[in-house]
This record gives sequence, structure tokens and C-alpha cells, in this order.
Amino acid sequence: MTTFDEDTAGAVADAVEQFPATLPGGRVVFGFDGFVDQVREIVADRRDPDTHDRLDELAGFSDRVAASVAADSSLSFEWIQRGTRTGGHTCHLGRAFGKWGFDPVLVGMYGDPILEPFEREFADYELHTLGEPGYTDAVEFDDGKLLLIENGDSMELDWGRLRDRVGRETLANRLDGARLFGAGYWAETPNLPDLVAGLRELWPELGDPPETVVVDPGDVRKLDPGRLRAGRDALGELHDVARVVLTANRAETEVLADTYGEREESDPGPAGDAEAVFDALDVAMVVCHGLEVSVVVSEDGTHQVSVPVVDDPELTTSSGDHFNAGLALALVEGMDPGAAAAVGNAVAGHFVRTGEPPSLTDVRSFLDGYGEKF
Repeated sequence: MTTFDEDTAGAVADAVEQFPATLPGGRVVFGFDGFVDQVREIVADRRDPDTHDRLDELAGFSDRVAASVAADSSLSFEWIQRGTRTGGHTCHLGRAFGKWGFDPVLVGMYGDPILEPFEREFADYELHTLGEPGYTDAVEFDDGKLLLIENGDSMELDWGRLRDRVGRETLANRLDGARLFGAGYWAETPNLPDLVAGLRELWPELGDPPETVVVDPGDVRKLDPGRLRAGRDALGELHDVARVVLTANRAETEVLADTYGEREESDPGPAGDAEAVFDALDVAMVVCHGLEVSVVVSEDGTHQVSVPVVDDPELTTSSGDHFNAGLALALVEGMDPGAAAAVGNAVAGHFVRTGEPPSLTDVRSFLDGYGEKF
């Protein structure tokens, strides 16, 4: 059980003080994915054609799979679709920033031509499609989620394809004057370091480049250690000209720590893992967000901000993306690292409770009542 400890109280107090009364908006650019998410739940027990009990714990799902394996038996699950929406880094962060009055430019996999779900939801945004989207069956549990992913064309995306599809001049034009650039996910775009290296070439040509770059590696357990090690130099080279922030969830941070850092044999926890990644990479900030605590490591030190857990979440799929949206918003607005983590927790916390990205008023309200949620 998480607690509203002294470090958390301090970070939240800073967030309340530093959160701006109004936002100037501006252009923000996100790349390079795009998904159609089908949100599902698994039936634990079917009572009758109209009534069932939901399997609400990922651990319970694991137990059933393990029992079936032990019995040398096949296994089937009934699942129910609860909704369909656009997803991925570009869609979730673009949706949140659009709600906050920014002008998102989305560069990703939206179909050739752009598919109706993307065209309908982002009609007021600037979209540049790079190919076909991926599809995700997102199975919701109270203690986690299971994502079954069919990757789209992002697996083949590299700098040459990005340049050919969007145009080098267009990319430079949209980045010039942007307040933020976000990139995700490395796991579904294996050539992301090549994309970052290509974009790095543009920076000297920009009169007003984004000061902050947020990179979400995604579930890097799918990438081999050799590819992870080979790609880290690109982040450091981009950090030479921008503030690069690497943000990952608990499991992803542990993988990165195992790959890049020197970890003790005993589990150092999320703070130790985040510090190991920060020490190994040339970036401005490493962030580890989780169900119980979010950690930010920078030259200013390590900040841990407890997460107020909700027992009955409305939606958990993309909670990490919403944390990243809040984190990025706070950093763009000049907030301190600990306060930025608190804002990330607030945005994600509102989302998992309501299933919708929060308004700025919602974020302020969550921060004001942060301690009461423990």
C-alpha cells in the first residue's frame, strides 16, 4: 500500500504552486506510431447469456494458464469488447495536448489513405501518415493489462522512409518553433535510433527547435540487448542539442538497467533501476513510472512520488501514456522534476478513474486533493 510520505507531499506542494494558471499553447509534434485499440475484458464465469463475472486480476489469468500447462491441457477464454479507439504514443499524447489547447502535429501510422477512426478523431489536427497502423487487443485487469499486438508498418520505418514520406523540409518546418517533440515506441519501431539520428541532423537548421524531447521506449523486452546497446548513442547525440527525457514503466526500466547499467544482485527497486539507467545514458532525465511510485532522476537528484492507487479503475490501458503527457506538460511549462512527476501521476490518476484525459481544471483539482486519495 502506498503512502502520502514527506517526499510525495513536497512534490505535490511544488506542483500546486508551480502549475500555471493558463497555458500559452503552441505546436507540439509526436511520432511515429499509430494503433487501433480494442479494449476487452475476460469472462471469469458465465452465469447466463446476459450475466457474467469478470476476471479482474492478471494474477488470476496467470494462475489459469499455469494450471492448464500443468495439466497438459488446452485452454480457452471468453472475452468481451468494451470499446474501440485510436491508440499509441502519438494518439494518446496528441489527444491530451489537444485538449489542453496546444496544436498537435501527429506523424505516424494512420493508414494509406488515412483510416476513418484517425480521420474522425483528429480532423482538427495536422496528420502525416507513414503507413498502416498496428492493432492491439488490450485486455483490462485491475492489477495490470495484457496487450496482444499486431504491428503495422512501424516495424519497417527508418529515417529514409520518414524523409521520403513526409519530406525533410516539412519535418524541419513543423519542428521549428515546436515546444515539444515526443517519440515512441522503440519496441514497435526498432529503427527509432536511426530516426533520432536523422532528426538530429535537422536541429542546427532550426531557428527555434524544441527544447524538450520525450522518448518512450515501450516494452523493450521485445528488443534484443544488442539492439538496445547499439541505439543509446543516438539519444546522447540528440541530448547535445535538446533536453532528452527517457520515460518508461517499471518493467521496462528494469530491462534497461539490466542492459545498460551495473545493478546490485538484490533488487534495487525502481529508484535504483532509474539511477542505473541515468548513469549509463547521456540524457537529461530518466523517469520510471509505476503503479505505486514514480521516480525522476536528473542532475538535481532522485525524486520519488507515490501514486494514489484506485481499487476499481475505469481504464488502465494507456495510463503510462497519460503519465507521460502530464510529465511532458509540466516540463514544457518549466516545472521542477518532482513536481512534474506529481503532474504525471495526476493526469494518469484522473484517466484510470474516468477513462478520459483530464482538462486542466481536472489536473488542478486532482493535485489539490492528492493527499486525500491515499
